[in-house]
Amino acid sequence: MIDHVLGRPSAKSRRLQVLAVLTFWSAYLYRGNRHGPPFVRLLSKLSSKKLTGWQIVVLTMMYLYAARNFSTLVGLASPEPMANMYDAAYFRATWVLTALDAGFWTAMKIKKKWLRDIASMVFSVFYMVAAERADEKVRKVRGMLTVEHLRVSWNKGKTPYLGALQNLMRPRFTRWPPRAIRIPRPNTSDYKEPVSGWIYYDGPISDLQHINKIILDIPGGGFVAMDPRCNDDKLFSWAGKTGLPVLSLDYQKAPEYPYPYALNECFDVYTTIIKSKGRCIGMSGRETPKVVVTGDSAGGNLATAMTLMIIETATSKRRPGFSQEELPTPAGLVLMYPCLDVNIGNWMSDEQMSLIKDRRVRVTNKNYLKRKTMQYNDLVGTPHQSDDEDEYPFPHAPATKTSDDNTKDQALQTAHPEYSHASPQTLSKPQPSAPVTQRENQSLSHHPEPMRTRLAMASMISYFNDRIITPEMMRAMIILYIGPHNRPDFSQDYLLSPILAPDALLQRFPKTYFLTGERDPLVDDTVIFAGRLRRVKHAYHTNRKAQGIDGLEDVADFDDKDVAEVVLIPGISHGFTQFPTVYPPAWKLIDRCAQWAEDLLNTADSRERREQRRSKFQHHVSTESSGDEDRPLEINMTRLRGRTMSDTSKLKDKTTDNSGDEHEGAQTNGTLSKKKRANGRARGGWSSRSIVKLDSSDDLLSRRMQGLAGPLTGLQDED
Repeated sequence: MIDHVLGRPSAKSRRLQVLAVLTFWSAYLYRGNRHGPPFVRLLSKLSSKKLTGWQIVVLTMMYLYAARNFSTLVGLASPEPMANMYDAAYFRATWVLTALDAGFWTAMKIKKKWLRDIASMVFSVFYMVAAERADEKVRKVRGMLTVEHLRVSWNKGKTPYLGALQNLMRPRFTRWPPRAIRIPRPNTSDYKEPVSGWIYYDGPISDLQHINKIILDIPGGGFVAMDPRCNDDKLFSWAGKTGLPVLSLDYQKAPEYPYPYALNECFDVYTTIIKSKGRCIGMSGRETPKVVVTGDSAGGNLATAMTLMIIETATSKRRPGFSQEELPTPAGLVLMYPCLDVNIGNWMSDEQMSLIKDRRVRVTNKNYLKRKTMQYNDLVGTPHQSDDEDEYPFPHAPATKTSDDNTKDQALQTAHPEYSHASPQTLSKPQPSAPVTQRENQSLSHHPEPMRTRLAMASMISYFNDRIITPEMMRAMIILYIGPHNRPDFSQDYLLSPILAPDALLQRFPKTYFLTGERDPLVDDTVIFAGRLRRVKHAYHTNRKAQGIDGLEDVADFDDKDVAEVVLIPGISHGFTQFPTVYPPAWKLIDRCAQWAEDLLNTADSRERREQRRSKFQHHVSTESSGDEDRPLEINMTRLRGRTMSDTSKLKDKTTDNSGDEHEGAQTNGTLSKKKRANGRARGGWSSRSIVKLDSSDDLLSRRMQGLAGPLTGLQDED
């Protein structure tokens, strides 16, 4: 109370207050009467006749406990918002994580490391019992976050005691430990320092010579913390389930290495893997490996931005020495609760809501959209009758049209600020009013319907009191990631906020799987970016189909699932794949991500085999048609008799239907049936066959030899 009266509450003043109270009562116990003041001696004399010393102590403690929880006893306590926000399993996990954060933050100022590690575990156990004290401790620390607080919180899994506990509780997925690796930069990079990483693979490195697939993982951690060893549970599981090598990057963290250093590291690693054909990690180097890129949280931002850089390299040719064939796009992406927009805004725009309300994804976004439209009812507490907004959905944005190269270059430089949370918000246009008859029918109803407001908040603000990630933490991460010397354009820089990527790049974006909790403060980023991918690619394929471009097998039956698939897990928030030991349902979600990566790689294999067959067929056709210079000789040897156009067409149809017998007829020793020689169709049949269809170069040689040897063998009719 004293520090509040003085108007300067602080940890130092409270420490002095506590020391003053302890000093006063210590001095009184030492110098004062051993039985206390006179009124206390009288009360003690009266109570000692009926109560023992033990009973007095217990009654005193019970009184203090009841006084502390007086509001709960009389029903005046505030409800616990997190209990209704999360499911039971996830709430228990957040309770443990909150206690661990409070314990590690309490002990972080202890200088000796061994003592700090022990104290962190002791304080964490205390905060698990005193959950309210843990919430209070975490709330205070998050109000004054520093980079050290973030690193202590997110790197706590690497401490010796907690790490040993996780190793005991983790199932055994692989027989081999992860191995550190340093990947060199490509020659075209502006940097020379190699990039560190860890390879998770259930086998010796020599076995990688027989593998041409790899999972490239970019871990999260708010751009400031968490190396791959903090994700051992997930990475060990992927390596064991898929049997593939998992390369997880230990990129340099901010604020020592601000944007875009980490992004360039990821791009350089991908470039080195492709250009060296996997030799940099122990592969044979005989063929280009297929890569699936994964990322969670901040790693999802880097994975998406890196893919945009790869597409931009092949599209705009901004980096000399590269082409689309030299640096292909990844086989696909698997993004877990990615951070795709660093602009923290309050309200959803019409463009964002139109993507969320797309009827093609109503099933996926059903619960998510319901919470968006029911926020008014949550505040008022009583449902009100109103028009159903679903009858007047937001209009879709106009379809993107394919343009020439100049327009594409211009599109690459023009982002879409309307899809960012920090873009200028405009009021919704008034929707057409409902007919009078409809309103009368609604007014006769005795069941009031909930009010659906068109004013929807962004998920970052809706879940601002999240236990895992809060607006204060997002603000700190963004400031640290950008650095003190950068002034990016938040409305245009799509490598910083991939949600702003131009349509010309999204048209070439590979298939992406999204896995996010419905109560995640970053869930808007996932839904909006996936909606943009679907809309842009659908418009792109529709326009190419309208233009009659050949060679597109998938235009007529375009499927949204071939572009992006979104899985929203109800009742959970952020970071669930990073602590499966305290949230066991995360193991199934980790396995699902592994299955997605395998599906993407298998699809890439099937696509490559189809392209190889198509190229072989085209090469085969071009080889057959390369005998144009021999046609004069062939026509002279097999002159056509007088024949009408109808006879020729009939003969062509006949020879086409009997194409299976042509090769056999061409391989004979030059003998024809007497019937064909008699009616003069031997030369005509050969001529029509050679003009209509040419099976192979051997067939052509056989016919030429037969034409030359005909006069000698007597098989050629005279004119």
